[in-house]
Amino acid sequence: MSTEQRQNLEAILRQSAFPADSDVNEQRRQLRELISAQPLPPDVTVTAAALGGVPTAEITVDGIEPRHTVLYFHGGVYVIGDAFLAADLASQVGRRTRGKVISVDYRLAPEHPYPAAVDDALAAYEALLRGGTAPSDIVFTGESAGGGLAIATLVNARDHGLPLPAAAFVMSPYADLTLAGETMETKRDADPLLSPQALRARVTDYTSGHDAALGLISPIFADLAGLPPLIIQAGTHEVLLDDAIRLARQAAVADVEVTLDVTPGVPHVFQAYYPILDEAAAALDRAGQLLSAHLASAERVTAFADDRSST
Repeated sequence: MSTEQRQNLEAILRQSAFPADSDVNEQRRQLRELISAQPLPPDVTVTAAALGGVPTAEITVDGIEPRHTVLYFHGGVYVIGDAFLAADLASQVGRRTRGKVISVDYRLAPEHPYPAAVDDALAAYEALLRGGTAPSDIVFTGESAGGGLAIATLVNARDHGLPLPAAAFVMSPYADLTLAGETMETKRDADPLLSPQALRARVTDYTSGHDAALGLISPIFADLAGLPPLIIQAGTHEVLLDDAIRLARQAAVADVEVTLDVTPGVPHVFQAYYPILDEAAAALDRAGQLLSAHLASAERVTAFADDRSST
């Protein structure tokens, strides 16, 4: 892996990082401008759709006949970003799982604080199930806040008695909005993108008077028992590293199968930089292999159960 690649990426990110004191509308504008300057791969198609009344972006890759469905949750600390801006990274998961990606355009704070995002995510998943997609053919994926939302949606679906997907893959999950992780301080200088101050400025936009330690806001504090296998990736140059580590620990304590995959020297959601960072493509490959294995295993279990019920 290239030290030069990591250094070049860090320099780019430090130049483009949003000022902590800029307002939400300005951050949204800057993000749209930044991502719009990077065209999608020519074989990726994005179509506006909806699930359960929630807007979505359906993302397909030419030449791949979808066998599975990836329900994707974008990042943006619950206040910026959208389903379409996440299409490039989301499509990379679709490539590796031979799946159609449905990116959920959940409502954003401060206009729509908690529990709007949680409600939208559950509504989209319920609609996917009602439409006939087998849970064994679904995986959840999310980055940053979307990673936290993916885990919260698993907990919420379990508590509502819904069948759960085959697995979940989360990248640099924002799983503790109390900002209590040790790496908030120890990785402050190493992180070229996020800072405790920038995160803190947006927490109350989303929590809006609710306790940030609620399990559906900060799944690090949720009961994770009964969840499907989790794949958690993070880099060592991010203040949210401890969120990933503690989330993996909580899952293991709850007897959940969990893979914690930490890549040294890379920043928050480093997978998004796969065109210029070898570590990013390699991490996506590892996640894709694990997701495919979990999907195959879930299909075998479902087929066995169907055979048993028919005899």
